[in-house]
Amino acid sequence: MTATNEAIVTPVLQHDTPRSIADRMWHAFRTLPLIPAIILILLVVVGIFAPWIAPHDPLAQDLSKRSAPPVWYPQGSADHLLGADHVGRDVLSRVIHGARVSLVVAGISLATGIVVGTSLGLIAGYFGGLPDEVITRVVDVWFALPFILIALVAAIIFGASFGLVLTLLALLTWAPFVRFIRGDVLSLKERDYVALARVAGASHWRIMVRHLLPGTLNTMIVVATLRVGQLILTEATLSFIGAGIPAPRPAWGLMVAEARDYVATAWWGAAFPGLAIFLIVMSMNFLGDWLRDRFDPRLRQLHQGHS
Repeated sequence: MTATNEAIVTPVLQHDTPRSIADRMWHAFRTLPLIPAIILILLVVVGIFAPWIAPHDPLAQDLSKRSAPPVWYPQGSADHLLGADHVGRDVLSRVIHGARVSLVVAGISLATGIVVGTSLGLIAGYFGGLPDEVITRVVDVWFALPFILIALVAAIIFGASFGLVLTLLALLTWAPFVRFIRGDVLSLKERDYVALARVAGASHWRIMVRHLLPGTLNTMIVVATLRVGQLILTEATLSFIGAGIPAPRPAWGLMVAEARDYVATAWWGAAFPGLAIFLIVMSMNFLGDWLRDRFDPRLRQLHQGHS
């Protein structure tokens, strides 16, 4: 009897033993996206306060400082911590202001895509029939179109501009929301509380906004998080090929494009904006995967079963 009691009590005591601070920190580091979150918070802070953080005017040229190396080089200067580009503009200041450009472009384009895509997804999933067929076929056709080619043609016809980039990225963003929101609504509209709302005489608008839309918020957040990285990468790609943000505005993709002819002699002009793109896109992808695992009950149960 004593042995049995000991066998029962021992695991309980082991389970109740408090973990050390190091174990808790390691558990938080392993299960929470701390590094991606820090990088994204830094992006937002730098983007908002760019005019006050940047040490120089990002557009100011000084040919006497052209291709000046970073501060850790023997010829480097603390006046240009990350060096200067081929016309003497401070690389650090341009990277900081480039964060603001990426933040504005991604924010406006994503907000437009969420509103349009979520609205169409609600309509397609709730009404079904002809509206669903038309919206679904439009989405399929849009996914089949070569986006980069469309962007190049639009840049040739209308000229590269900030407004054109926002329009193109908004057009790129709405379609995935339609598919995911529609799938959620097809499941949610069969729930009992939706049937009760119909019996109570609720209008279609009220059912979609008050009863169906809240159930799609988790999916909306996950899709939006995953799309931000793609938007920033697409904006950088468009700027790199000349169909995005026009010079001299400091955009990361444009900075890489302008410095590509000087990589052998002044690598820092392309490396640091490229590194910024990599860190932001990687962080958004990690955060999106973590949110998907947290908000998807099936994936959460799977992780709990393995732990």
